[in-house]
Amino acid sequence: MNSRLMSIIRKEFIQILRDPRTLVMILIIPIMQLFLLGYSATNDVRNVPLAVLDQSRSAESRALLDSYRAADYFRIAYSVDSQTEIQYLIESGQARAAVIIPPDYSQRLSEGKASVAFILDGSDPTSASTALSAAKLISQAHATEILAERFARTGQNMRVQPPVEVRTTVWYNPDMVSAYFMIPGVIGMVLFAIAAILTATSVVRERERGTIEQLIVTPIRPWELIVGKLMPYVILGFFNTLEVLAVGHWWFGMPIRGDIGLIILLSLDFLITGLGIGLFASTIANTQQEAMLTVWMTLLTSIFLSGFFFPLEAMPAVLRWLSYLMPLRYYLVILRALLLKGVGLEMIQTDVILMTLFAVGIMTAATLRFHKRLD
Repeated sequence: MNSRLMSIIRKEFIQILRDPRTLVMILIIPIMQLFLLGYSATNDVRNVPLAVLDQSRSAESRALLDSYRAADYFRIAYSVDSQTEIQYLIESGQARAAVIIPPDYSQRLSEGKASVAFILDGSDPTSASTALSAAKLISQAHATEILAERFARTGQNMRVQPPVEVRTTVWYNPDMVSAYFMIPGVIGMVLFAIAAILTATSVVRERERGTIEQLIVTPIRPWELIVGKLMPYVILGFFNTLEVLAVGHWWFGMPIRGDIGLIILLSLDFLITGLGIGLFASTIANTQQEAMLTVWMTLLTSIFLSGFFFPLEAMPAVLRWLSYLMPLRYYLVILRALLLKGVGLEMIQTDVILMTLFAVGIMTAATLRFHKRLD
């Protein structure tokens, strides 16, 4: 091989080896992402939180609910007394589905004409379609058991018509359009990526060029420097949010059922988190390459563990707990609730508070570290 070419290759490897932090990131990030993707990348539907309104309260209704418990698809999380409670639980995201058993279920079952209502949150169409099929299969299996018991007891031929009918209703996204679920995720990803990557690389670039030292010796105060560096990306994030919302609504037909002002305000709240992560990354990175790798590691982890692509209920317990450390998780819950469900602030206040705490905490830590780096 050409000796001059070998010299250049050797020089590049020496440069890489002299930067241990970048080398560690290059080696660790693929393994970390592999484990995250391996455990989080699943469209299996398990442990879907289910609300139950059992108006019959009979042995037969309890047997039906036992069928749901025995299956791995659903987790009976709430037992309620009214349909108003069901609406609240599904709108707030605490329950993803509900079963309503009528008062005359036991009598109608003996006549072979029983029916139950199954309500499903359709805002995540991939999980919803699987959960819908699972609910029907569970009810059909339960009906088959009842028919088999009757045959064993009476010796009569089993009826062709199942004794239990499941009447399904899909809320918020009856046609289960996948774009309605993905567009809020795209908004969150774009806001996070633009805010964090551009902030981190901008600050590190100033340091590499030596211009940040020139700014320090001017009368500009540290807070003015921080605000001045971050404000352009706030404006860009604002326009990006409007841009994706407009295209999603007018081209893909995505509904915007909530308050548009509240959507923009909470998007700016989430944007502060991205700016804070970018600013923090700029204080621990010495080069733009390091800053990019640090932000990308954070971004990919957030995407995998936020419920952007894959249902959180199907993930291992450890990853579900880690997902609570991802601000993107709260933003996606908020945005999907506002866009698809049209809820008010009171329904999402817990997620709003947690997202705001993350934004304030991350930005405070980043600002303090930036001040220290300037000193």
